[in-house]
Amino acid sequence: MKIRCSTFLNCHLLLFRLYFLSLLVFTFATTPEEDPSVIVSRFQKYLQINTAQPHPNYYEAADFILSQANSLSLHSQTLEFVEGKPTLLLKWPGSNPNLPSILLNSHTDVVPSEPHKWAHPPFDAHLDPNGDIYARGSQDMKCVGMQYLEAIRRLKASGFQPIRTVYLSFVPDEEIGGHDGAEKFADSDIFNKMNVGIVVDEGLASPNENYRVFYAERCPWWLVIKATGAPGHGAKLYDNTAMENLLKSIESVRRFRAAQFDLVKAGLKAEGEVTSVNMVFLKAGTPSPTGFVMNLQPSEAEAGFDIRVPPTADQESLEKRIAEEWAPASRNMTFTFKQKVSVHDKFGKPILTAADSSNPWWTLLEGAVKKANGKLGKPEIFPASTDARYFRKRGLPAIGFSPMANTPILLHDHNEFLNQAEYLKGIDMYESIIKAYASYVEHTRDGASREEL
Repeated sequence: MKIRCSTFLNCHLLLFRLYFLSLLVFTFATTPEEDPSVIVSRFQKYLQINTAQPHPNYYEAADFILSQANSLSLHSQTLEFVEGKPTLLLKWPGSNPNLPSILLNSHTDVVPSEPHKWAHPPFDAHLDPNGDIYARGSQDMKCVGMQYLEAIRRLKASGFQPIRTVYLSFVPDEEIGGHDGAEKFADSDIFNKMNVGIVVDEGLASPNENYRVFYAERCPWWLVIKATGAPGHGAKLYDNTAMENLLKSIESVRRFRAAQFDLVKAGLKAEGEVTSVNMVFLKAGTPSPTGFVMNLQPSEAEAGFDIRVPPTADQESLEKRIAEEWAPASRNMTFTFKQKVSVHDKFGKPILTAADSSNPWWTLLEGAVKKANGKLGKPEIFPASTDARYFRKRGLPAIGFSPMANTPILLHDHNEFLNQAEYLKGIDMYESIIKAYASYVEHTRDGASREEL
């Protein structure tokens, strides 16, 4: 009996010690949830840095991002492909560096604003009683850059260790084309050595409960049409004057635009699925000290058009339309492109990312958003341009995603804002996405498809 009693007591004592030890381990292994106001405050500090074009304060933004990286013990590099335009590259090493890595891209610059037309100064990051944070860049796209960092902060606090390496890039100049930022970065030896398998970049806010997600974007064609003709008296009717020929072209462009827009208004196609054309300038006339000479028909006239072409469009057909209908040589017309981005990648394939089960990264994103209690809308083609195009051009999959549901689309608009509750929910989304991506081990470079890599 004594032996059994002693054994019984010893067993209970051992169980009590194990229980107490487990409580200690749990206490030290978990981190209490951080005060949301502190998280929002970090976002506000980033928003308060004036990085508006044409004179963005890149170095102040870089110092802020580097301070956040240091607080998270992330490796950091500052790259300057062009002097005065730093690209920040942060790294969270994975346990298996042979697996293709994950790149989370964002840009640090924002578009200009007209402060007198805002309810609150655009770089005050004012938080109103409804929880709305008013600031230039709150939607486009300082929110996403900070959400990446906050998601990693949470994952590190939870003890998560990535299998794949996670990179974060903060690039300049996206708002003026990205040529000195993402384009040079994507073409660099540094990028080649990163062994990137998937790129995540920006998307758009969604007015409803479904998050918008983008698998491609329209390619910009900036077209200038020029008409020439003999000058003449303003009272005389001439054939083939510069102005008359240009007006014929503008009408032809207008009819094409209306036909494309009708598809959108009828609900047959989304905005990103049609070719949009908008006239952005008209230059003609003979200047005078008081304006223009009114009794002289000019010998030259020009018009500029911002054309956006989806990767699903027939590029050759559009080129033929421009040459034969919009700017025919038979009407003394010529045309040039200030910018013309091909709808094909370097492999000759349409510049888009598979948005179905053939792409494991897409499937992982869907599952991660659902796990975080989010809903994805129908995959879309981004109607404008982002830095993602430079990565897709290399044949890499790139997904555009800015987790802002129940939010009006206000990028580049007056009174741009993001509600703090939506911002915090977005961190949940990225925490789930990064965890899913960084844990994915099924495919490696040797056995993966081109769509994955």
